[in-house]
Amino acid sequence: MAVALHALLTHALVALFGMGSWVSVNSLWVELPVVVKELPEGWNLPAFLTVLIALGNLGPLAVTVSHRVCPGRISEPWLIRSIYALSLVSAGFLAVFWDRRVPVAGEDHSVAYLLLAYLLALGCCTSNVTFLPFMYQFPQQYIRSFFIGQGLSALFPCVLALGQGVGRLECRNSTWGNSTDAHYMEENFSASAYFWGLFSLLLVSTVAFVVLQLWQQSDKKQTEQRDGAAKTQDGENSEDSYPLRSSDEETTRGADKAVEQSFWSMRNVYLLVLLGVSNALTNGILPSVQTYSCLPYGADAYHLSVVLSNIANPAACFIAMVLLCRSSIVLGMIMVAGMIFGGYLMVLAALSPCPPLVGSTAGIVLVVLSWSLFLGLFSYLKVVIGSLLHEAGHSALLWCGGIIQAGSLFGALLMFPMVSIYHLFHTGRDCQDNCTQ
Repeated sequence: MAVALHALLTHALVALFGMGSWVSVNSLWVELPVVVKELPEGWNLPAFLTVLIALGNLGPLAVTVSHRVCPGRISEPWLIRSIYALSLVSAGFLAVFWDRRVPVAGEDHSVAYLLLAYLLALGCCTSNVTFLPFMYQFPQQYIRSFFIGQGLSALFPCVLALGQGVGRLECRNSTWGNSTDAHYMEENFSASAYFWGLFSLLLVSTVAFVVLQLWQQSDKKQTEQRDGAAKTQDGENSEDSYPLRSSDEETTRGADKAVEQSFWSMRNVYLLVLLGVSNALTNGILPSVQTYSCLPYGADAYHLSVVLSNIANPAACFIAMVLLCRSSIVLGMIMVAGMIFGGYLMVLAALSPCPPLVGSTAGIVLVVLSWSLFLGLFSYLKVVIGSLLHEAGHSALLWCGGIIQAGSLFGALLMFPMVSIYHLFHTGRDCQDNCTQ
């Protein structure tokens, strides 16, 4: 019972630890509808944010180069503590100074918001090449809890934004003619309070990481004591001296060097390709057009898509904990199925503001279901690939994090000119019939 409780609490702590990886950037995106009303950049702010997140890749690049130049000398716990410290300080300052303006070249700009957003993005980007390799210290099943935490890093900001009432509007009769005007309702609490909520989520994740480290040290001491006692009594080590690891995983770790030397097999390259494509779609390409695919069906359809798709993420991770697929063919089929749903959503975005079945219940059901299945399938795929790469050694998880970041960056940079420069996607006006011939 004690071992089971210890394992359950470890799963919970790992999930909260994983939540801290991308909760900052996800919170910045979710809160955009509120901050753009106050900041001088207006709706050009998403374009600035995209560039800042891209520049945040300097962090993982520096870590990857350091691992190459000085192998074995980079302390991941030290890097993780630095990331948490940077994120906590940035989130605290953001809650206080997010709306401050500074004149630059004769025009007001939100320098404080942009600088702090970059620091938060730097921490998130760097987490992919530090948090995942750190998870190699734990048995394979815990990496699935880590991916559940990454799903929570998107879900919790959405729930907080829904409580805030982001984007609520009502259609009121116009004083001129028979038309209606969109009236945006006041939020339930301010952006400053929201960013303090972000600070609290980061603090919870930090505490989870600290507790995990303390438990590791305690388990290590207990293991050494049991090993010493076993050697004294019968000269043999106890099999359950380290409750977090199974005998199979100990064997795998003992053969770590041999496994890492054979990492670049066709199957592992195939897994990395699937991982890169899936992250390009889920973290860069489709999120850029989510509003265009959902809003023609109404604000309720958009909110349902956001919430249910973010629930599908941790739900898929729970499924992976019970059913871990190892078949390369089945993983490829899951990729194809996810791409079919993603392709449908891209078609809806391209046809916005008049996609098929607009104004019908069937259209709402299809768009919500497509978003949920799209993210659910790819979330399952990413968890399975992460678990399989865990078996290939520490460097495999470093490559796993790097490919996740590279795929996300490629997807964001691919969509940025289409959405923000060439304006290939269009949205309708609220409270008006945009499809009348």
